[in-house]
Amino acid sequence: MRTRVAVILVVVVGGLAGCAKDAGLEPAIDDTYHFSLPEGFSEVPVPADNPMTKSKVALGKRLFFEKILSKDSTVSCGTCHKQAIAFADDRQLSEGVDGGTGFRNAPTLANLAYSPFFFMDGGVPTLEIQVLAPIQGEVEMNLNMLEAVQRLQQHPEYPALFREVFGREPDAFGLSRALAAFERTLISGDSRVDQYHFQGDKNALTPSEIRGMDIFNSAPANCASCHSGFRFTNDQFENNGLYLTYVDTGRARITLKDSDVGRFRVPTLRNVALTPPYMHDGSLATLEDVVEHYVSGGQPHRNKSSLIQGFSLTTQQKKDLVNFLEALTDTRFINNFEYMP
Repeated sequence: MRTRVAVILVVVVGGLAGCAKDAGLEPAIDDTYHFSLPEGFSEVPVPADNPMTKSKVALGKRLFFEKILSKDSTVSCGTCHKQAIAFADDRQLSEGVDGGTGFRNAPTLANLAYSPFFFMDGGVPTLEIQVLAPIQGEVEMNLNMLEAVQRLQQHPEYPALFREVFGREPDAFGLSRALAAFERTLISGDSRVDQYHFQGDKNALTPSEIRGMDIFNSAPANCASCHSGFRFTNDQFENNGLYLTYVDTGRARITLKDSDVGRFRVPTLRNVALTPPYMHDGSLATLEDVVEHYVSGGQPHRNKSSLIQGFSLTTQQKKDLVNFLEALTDTRFINNFEYMP
């Protein structure tokens, strides 16, 4: 889920309390969280003020699925980011408390640990800030942060868990860092495309999927011009000509520049077959619709990317391209029990 309301951040100053241990006591258990990264992935960037620990990740997972963090205790982060569909939402617009809906389609959370900014307009610089926004979002979980913290403090189990992880009572500092730590573990990189490229299994893709991969990577489609790298995104903002007039102005909501109207962050294509509907507003229902949009060249908006030119593909080539996109599905990711509540 995403929100456009202002996020009130609670900055907590002070170090975590530590306890000296006598040399004669039993050895301390290593609580460091170690990433198991797929072939071809770079090291996960982790901020110095939020080191990864197993206990923090476990607390973050519990908070991710915790419904008391919504006003009426009916919605959690996991309500709109479902593991079975790559932590995305199959509804065009996610439904929050009291039936409220936003104006953007909920994206997958896969590999967001690598994102240099968050939300489709790039309006938030860190994951630690982003995770607090949906909790306070009026059409999302709609809970004042002070009340959210109070609920955690009054819970029979959370105070002890926060003390174990952070050495302090539940607060916004710990809430944001635990949620961010869990979401950083959502790594997806074991699709059949990965098996073909990085694991040496040349039988992992069908002839149609291989043809589709060639179309994806070369002219005239050149999909890889934007959807590149191991995350299949270049993290740029582009206007793809979806509309001639944009109700949601995208990046321009942040920069207030006319040249940014209709520009949105290029999304990852990993698990894309699991995450319909598509585009920032969920206006395209199928991958076939998406292919047709790019083949057509889109609307002639003044800010449309020069890369969106329109091109010709045969019916078979369109099928091949869609088949390749479907091969980006990571079934291990959507069935990983470590992510389940």
